[in-house]
Amino acid sequence: MPINLQVVTAERIIFNDEVDIVVAPGTDGELGILPRHAPLLSGLKPGELRYRRGGEENFVAIGGGFIEVLNNKVIVLADSAERSEEIDLERAESARRTAEQALQNRGQLSAEQLAAAEASLRRALVRLDIGTRRRGSSRSSLSNRMDQN
Repeated sequence: MPINLQVVTAERIIFNDEVDIVVAPGTDGELGILPRHAPLLSGLKPGELRYRRGGEENFVAIGGGFIEVLNNKVIVLADSAERSEEIDLERAESARRTAEQALQNRGQLSAEQLAAAEASLRRALVRLDIGTRRRGSSRSSLSNRMDQN
């Protein structure tokens, strides 16, 4: 029995289909969600959202948000989200460099500016990680973990 996964942002629907498992970066740690999961509402931190459909694993870089699990349906309301194949690696690398440059001057930044630069760096690193490691990888960490159990 699959579980329905919807990943949406304010701009668009990223994904809406049946999957076998969802692993999301919860604010208190990774959340693994299988069919018939108990109801859940949690915050999400920037990170990698993974899902498996059949034997195929897919990856989405999310910039935080919320996740709701109810009645065999998972809804991810993401601040930002990109599937691995959509990630522009040059743009992500440019964002990483810009954030790192801003953080070199951390003494001159307000608390708000510092938090924004740190968040920007986290998002860029997640996008780079997913965009480079996940494209063409034959086995992912989710497969390895699932095989060990």
